Amino acid sequence: MSSTRNPASSAAPLPDRFDVCGVTPDGAAWLASAGTYPRSTLTLWEERPTAPVVLPCGTAFDIVNVPAIFGRRMLDQLWDEGPGSGPVAVHRGRTLLFSAPGTAQRLPSLLEWEEWGAGESGASGRVDAIPPLLCHGVGDAVTVPALSPVAHLTSRWLVAPDTRHPWLPGPEILVWAAVRAARTAASAAVRISIFPPADQDAKVYDVSRRR
Repeated sequence: MSSTRNPASSAAPLPDRFDVCGVTPDGAAWLASAGTYPRSTLTLWEERPTAPVVLPCGTAFDIVNVPAIFGRRMLDQLWDEGPGSGPVAVHRGRTLLFSAPGTAQRLPSLLEWEEWGAGESGASGRVDAIPPLLCHGVGDAVTVPALSPVAHLTSRWLVAPDTRHPWLPGPEILVWAAVRAARTAASAAVRISIFPPADQDAKVYDVSRRR
């Protein structure tokens, strides 16, 4: 599937929500392929499956690093109204969206264009609600969560890698998701409840129904 298609024209079905947080062997092989020594990385994971690993960006994937709440809004847009997502993780309060190589270079300029267009059309309070997105590409590295779920929740998978050739969203799809997330947040009514908010981290995504 091309990452340049219009996601709104080919929306994925609303995915079932259940716990899919473990990385498959094929997913681990794909992650390891990002590094210079994939076999060494796989050996480390075999010995320490609960250890996070630092991997370089720009070859197998880029990373769009988003504040946690906004990242979950983007992820909901991708699954509820768009084509789904590639692997997604959370690490130290940030959402890491795995994206197609080259996204880190292209996405910032698309966001600037979108913000300029919103200002010209008077659509204030919408696109300007997008927080700064950190884009990691060639020359950058990120810490990815452990292959196996662990007790602490500072680093974990929301959508775990499950194939050697995962589909990854490109910059056009991610800017669409960011704009939709910002507009949804800006137009949402403020609701006050005496009940505690639902645990957002309990919401996970069924990769078997992706695209």
